[in-house]
Amino acid sequence: MPKGNLELKERKKEEIIKAACKLFAERGYYNTTIPDIADAIGMSVGNIYNYFKSKEELAKFIMQYSSKLLGEEIRKINEMDISTKEKIFMIVRKFFEISEERPELIEYFLRVFLANREVFSEGCEGFLCVSEVVTELSIFLEEGAKKGDLRQQDFFPAFVTLMGPLGGMIFLKGEEILPLKPIEYTDQLAENIWNALKA
Repeated sequence: MPKGNLELKERKKEEIIKAACKLFAERGYYNTTIPDIADAIGMSVGNIYNYFKSKEELAKFIMQYSSKLLGEEIRKINEMDISTKEKIFMIVRKFFEISEERPELIEYFLRVFLANREVFSEGCEGFLCVSEVVTELSIFLEEGAKKGDLRQQDFFPAFVTLMGPLGGMIFLKGEEILPLKPIEYTDQLAENIWNALKA
């Protein structure tokens, strides 16, 4: 396939993902149909099925796509020659930057992925759909503990200590409770996470 056609195909795929994310988060997974998604982007239903065989396949792909996007950003931070504390600040900031640039992805995670676990049961159980993020955070926590910067502890409490507050801030923003944008809380939140995880 010529390069131009591949780029066009990727752009179309992005459009489908963005529209599906938004509609799934706003209306719910079960109240959104493939024709609804097709209408939102002016594409035929048949054409969408050229990209995704079913609504369930699309739903799983969106989750894997989001995980890959965030996972790549955390990997870049992991590879930087900076302190563990600085890495925490950068992870928090990057998460909030993505939530501002691509709010539909974070909304999707909170309102669709967590609320409709049965849809993600085959091939997307547990951490399977978010494996890139989990892998990179696992590396970050392990490296921090090896350096003596972070306390040695079980992965799950450490993971929740790091990611829980970020999801909480996005949830509060979605409920229109936060007086400021989440990114404006980066320093305070990162400091809290650092204090909770440090050795």
